[in-house]
Amino acid sequence: MTPAQSLKARVGTAAAWVWLAGLASNAVAYLVPVLGARQLSAGDLGALVTISAVAAIGGVPGLGLQIAVAVHRARNPGAPTGRVGWLTAATCAAAVVALTPVAGGLLDLPVATIPPLALYTAAIVVAGRWLGELQGDERFRRLALGMAILAAGRYGGLVAGLLLGAGLTGSILAGTATALLIPPALALLTRHPRGQADGAGITARQVVTACSATLAMLVVSYADLLLARHLLPAASSGAYAVGTVLTKGAIWAPQVVTVIALPKLARGSRRSLVIAVALVAASGAALVTASSLFGALAFRLAGGPDYAHLGRYAPVFALTGALYALVFVVVNAAVAAGARWPSAPLWIACAALVATTQWLVPHTFTAIMWCAAATAAAALTLSLITHRTTRAPGPVDQGRGGRAPRRAPTPNP
Repeated sequence: MTPAQSLKARVGTAAAWVWLAGLASNAVAYLVPVLGARQLSAGDLGALVTISAVAAIGGVPGLGLQIAVAVHRARNPGAPTGRVGWLTAATCAAAVVALTPVAGGLLDLPVATIPPLALYTAAIVVAGRWLGELQGDERFRRLALGMAILAAGRYGGLVAGLLLGAGLTGSILAGTATALLIPPALALLTRHPRGQADGAGITARQVVTACSATLAMLVVSYADLLLARHLLPAASSGAYAVGTVLTKGAIWAPQVVTVIALPKLARGSRRSLVIAVALVAASGAALVTASSLFGALAFRLAGGPDYAHLGRYAPVFALTGALYALVFVVVNAAVAAGARWPSAPLWIACAALVATTQWLVPHTFTAIMWCAAATAAAALTLSLITHRTTRAPGPVDQGRGGRAPRRAPTPNP
């Protein structure tokens, strides 16, 4: 086996581990509402789902932090990231605490759950710092293990509390206790045997840019589901929700490609961008083709036999997800290239979707479905234009006199 073939084999193995870690994380997350429905009263179940939603929203900056740190570490090996990581976590925790005055009325949450939720959110967010370091340093096997640690700490306590009948507050306290174990575990995992080189620290602007892009990606990909809930009758909105399961599957199935490619994109590798786009496009094409052939089965698996008759719409939902998966690659490439407003195309596309569905098209299942597909295509087009106008970084950042800083040896994935 040649060195090039050996490297491809190692990266392929690492990618498989990262993909499996992501799959396991999603599976564990699914257990929380399933167990809650069996262990809690209707009121407490609603509170648990609301708390999970607040934690998910609060965790978005953690993913943005991971992207920003990965890009910075890829360009500046060994650069310090701790200060901005803790600052981001503290800001998110403070935002959750600020919900306390309105939690009782607006969200109908027990006030006693807010402080643990703030600590829980901070632990999840700051994890992005260490995951970003592992991603930027291309230590992908450890990144997969870090993702597993994050999932175990994030959901393990909640699942255990629900299984043991601890109730809503007890389960949240158990979830918080295990979440607080995440930072020390990831800090130990991320330690490099060779130590770290000095480098320029990451700035708050880099983190804010990545966080805004991450939030925009989340909002635009969920906007049609929320609009369907708002504009359609209950039965139609439920059917639409089943269709979006296919959309989300097409979005997240090739996510590992972006994770593996991001460090090289940060160092200006156009070849990596071409390969990433080709792989994600191939994944999307395969899923659209499969949904065309087995649409009824896809709807049956996603929602049950009552929805099998909607199988003819499966390719459209899969196409929407495939287009958004490409959008995510391009937006991450724009963040890696240092674009100032990589989220702008997504917010524009989202605003256009809201205006179109609200005032310009009939409030029907198919109209919203096609508008969502058109929005994904528009977001991709605008993102490509934005990325083309952004000056890509060189292979590595240039120091004084045009010399590239010395890069620390990259360990095996």
